[in-house]
Amino acid sequence: MISGAELLNIAVRSARIAGSIINKRVHTTKRVSYKGIVDLVTDVDTLSEKTIIQTISRRFPDHSILSEEMGGLTKSSDYKWIIDPLDGTTNFFHAYPFFAVSIAVEYRGRIVVGVVYDPVKKEMFHAIRGKGSFLNTRRLHVSATESLERSLLSTGFPYDLRTSGENNIDNWIKFIRTAQAVRRDGAAALDLCYVAAGRFDGFWEMKLKPWDVAAGMLIIQEAGGMVTDFTGKPYSVYTDHIVASNTRLHGLLLGVLNG
Repeated sequence: MISGAELLNIAVRSARIAGSIINKRVHTTKRVSYKGIVDLVTDVDTLSEKTIIQTISRRFPDHSILSEEMGGLTKSSDYKWIIDPLDGTTNFFHAYPFFAVSIAVEYRGRIVVGVVYDPVKKEMFHAIRGKGSFLNTRRLHVSATESLERSLLSTGFPYDLRTSGENNIDNWIKFIRTAQAVRRDGAAALDLCYVAAGRFDGFWEMKLKPWDVAAGMLIIQEAGGMVTDFTGKPYSVYTDHIVASNTRLHGLLLGVLNG
């Protein structure tokens, strides 16, 4: 088995290289295409993804890859790299400074390494399973908030909210009436890391993809937090409904979601 430190080293290196590319293009003209009415992809997403995959494949040519734009590259390996080359593309396109690179490593179905890099703030969130979570060199811990009335939560909305009844708007209304405040910043990978860092007390969202959550899920867990689906069952990155918290609030969040 490859050491977590070695996997982390490549993930961090890949994220930094991609982050540098992204940062240089924030205030430039981007070529854009649309995967849906509002779901866009830029040429920077594609370039970032290509760079990350090349960096990983040079060191681990036999590993499988699952990435947002490219899709899946399956090989006969116990290892799978799960990549979002630019989480928060709409933010990036509008130069709203809340976007990140997200890279996770899955070993035999279990996430063992997670990296989320915010190139604007130069914040590298990272974790190795069993070794804790860190922001750059500082160890992370979830918040100690115990009541919804004192909690700052975050969420997001699916791209099909205009056409689907399952669009999270009802949950948004419930939580803005019960929490201290709710934020919607548009990059789930960073939202999850902010829970791990204690900046947010909880997060929920629906219809996310593995590349949105794989790294952030591990970073929260290693910071002492809890991640489940909406029913409270253990979370899988292949489940599209997620609830994350500091553990103290988890039952309360589930109660609101299922109330």
